[in-house]
Amino acid sequence: MTIASRIPLGFIAVFFISINTWATEIQINPSHPDQYTVVAGDTLWDISNKFLIHPWQWTELWNKNSPTKNQPPIYPGDTLYFSMINKEPLIRLSKNKPQAHSQSHNGCILNYEDIKNGRSEFATSDTGKLLPCIRESSIKQAINLIPANSIAQFLTFPKVVSENELNQAPYVLDIAGEHLIAGSGDKLYVRSITRSDSPLYSIYRAGETYISPDTDEILGYNAEYIADTRLEKIGNPATLLIIKSNSEIRRGDRILPTLKNDITVNYFPRPPEIAINGSIISVLGGISQIGLHDVVVIDKGTRDGILTGHELTIYQNGKTMNDQYSPIKNDLIKLPDEVAGTLLIFRPFERVSYALIMKANKAIHILDKVKVL
Repeated sequence: MTIASRIPLGFIAVFFISINTWATEIQINPSHPDQYTVVAGDTLWDISNKFLIHPWQWTELWNKNSPTKNQPPIYPGDTLYFSMINKEPLIRLSKNKPQAHSQSHNGCILNYEDIKNGRSEFATSDTGKLLPCIRESSIKQAINLIPANSIAQFLTFPKVVSENELNQAPYVLDIAGEHLIAGSGDKLYVRSITRSDSPLYSIYRAGETYISPDTDEILGYNAEYIADTRLEKIGNPATLLIIKSNSEIRRGDRILPTLKNDITVNYFPRPPEIAINGSIISVLGGISQIGLHDVVVIDKGTRDGILTGHELTIYQNGKTMNDQYSPIKNDLIKLPDEVAGTLLIFRPFERVSYALIMKANKAIHILDKVKVL
């Protein structure tokens, strides 16, 4: 199962294609329904979870029984039917038939083309009064694999950088025009940009430090996005024009090349091919409680074999308690870790990765473990 998310200026489109590299025996959810009708707000992951223990096996299930190997778009109102034929699982999609237009309102329908072309003629009553029209618009939108709006803001900003990358980057020296606070349309003096392959730069500020819970090693720094700028003049100092600002710009803020607006990210939901044993070390978005569809940071990245689309199981850390019945004085024992949910990696960096909580059946906390089930 693949989701290709293309983000031109914030828009996310979803496409599904087949992948058989990680094909294993399909494991059916024992409490699966015999049929399910899709409702607005559903994701393909949620629906797959109703029928399968591992939602990433959805495409394998579909391809096993479908005469066509392409996963068709699924819309709210469509119904999925599940059955077992000769001990093989079968999933069948029944498309929802659109309802015919009501003949009320005197058959007057106002659609997008009418509005665009400035339609001026409408039905009137015998007394010359305008009669009501139905405003027609398309509301059918195929469901996404995951709630794309939950990760959209984290696909480009913020970003994780190394200490050297941030400390060696150009920085804001001063604000032109003797302004105390800079905003859109103001100019900045920056040290130092003496050559450039791109006219666009973003301003960042050092945020949270990500530290390994096992070794206390610094894994990276969260670079908080502040503003977008355009290079007006190279030099030392260089001159930048502020295009858009998200918050107050300060002297000392760092300058990094702007990521392109058009980014393609391919998701291949699957378990990692190697053993992973990591931890949740932070939660993004200014929240304190971790739950479904929240974005977290784990202490494993591309250096550890983590790739976009990897699925990991979350384990709630078992508490350590004093066994008061043990013959050993002050005998401490650690209770077993319990499965608390599932996460999906959507943006890996070298030492850490951003991940989306896809399933949460227990409370999830910072320092809970993430592993391959």
